[in-house]
Amino acid sequence: MFDNVLDFTPQKGTTYIYTYACSEDERSLCALEMRSLFGKVSHSNVLESFVKVDPSRSPFIKERIGVIYEAESLADLCQQVEALQLSGATFKVTYVKNNGQTKSENEGFEKRRAIEREIGLHVNGKADLRHPDRLFGVMHVNGRWVFGEHVKSEAVWFLHQKKPNGYSTALNTRVARAVVNIAIPNPTGIKAIDPCCGIGTVLVEARSMGIDIVGSDRNRLILPGARENMAHFGLIGEINLADIRDITNHYDVAIIDLPYNLCSVITPEEQLEILQSARVFADKVVVVTVEPVDEILIKAGFSIIDRAVAKKGLFIREVIVCN
Repeated sequence: MFDNVLDFTPQKGTTYIYTYACSEDERSLCALEMRSLFGKVSHSNVLESFVKVDPSRSPFIKERIGVIYEAESLADLCQQVEALQLSGATFKVTYVKNNGQTKSENEGFEKRRAIEREIGLHVNGKADLRHPDRLFGVMHVNGRWVFGEHVKSEAVWFLHQKKPNGYSTALNTRVARAVVNIAIPNPTGIKAIDPCCGIGTVLVEARSMGIDIVGSDRNRLILPGARENMAHFGLIGEINLADIRDITNHYDVAIIDLPYNLCSVITPEEQLEILQSARVFADKVVVVTVEPVDEILIKAGFSIIDRAVAKKGLFIREVIVCN
């Protein structure tokens, strides 16, 4: 499903270049996801890192190039590419646009195709534009040309929009997927819980990435829908009937989307109970809220580490990272 969902270790000697796309309403959330996955933020549509992350994990990453060669000029890059050994594999070269940095190299479809052909002529192998064994990208970024393995993102979150059961106030799948990445940037060895899982939107995104997460909710009427949503996408995961105050197992991370609609009105005292319970069974908590809860978080014993807003028109959620 994912080429390296657990591969979060920086690869010495390998630079990975990611291209990003997000709307203005998503910019804050996208930046928090960047900080969580890579430890830094890019203010352009390109981010460079030694951290290898599957592009399909993020709703904002478009593609990734794992740099094999780089040079100051395209001619020098072509010379380097001649050393590439494909062992009989077919290949395709794609020009990756870098909007905002190098306007001249990005202008014109024909110019981009010409660069692809020029690079391809220096690859010792057979080109196959339809079903290649290997995909490569060429790009001009930060003042130099790069060539490397090209991986495009698959919009897995988009497929998850078509689930059997919905809930009017549930997170949309893009936000849910970003929240999972913010909470669990490196899934290796991590045990997570969504103790107010509702219809299972967060669970579906997390389990589709191979993350070890369980769900629970005190509303027995909603749990069959959450289980059906998981099964609809061929996902397996534990979903239990339990009040958050009764959870006794310990988890590395908890993701809590605080109830807020007319059917789930909770008082500040109940919010405090929920968060105090989470403080006991989780080392790290990511809270999604439509109301100010800083004082309640601090009273529950948390330190606020980072935050973002997720907007949809006039509707605003806060995503708050705590430990």
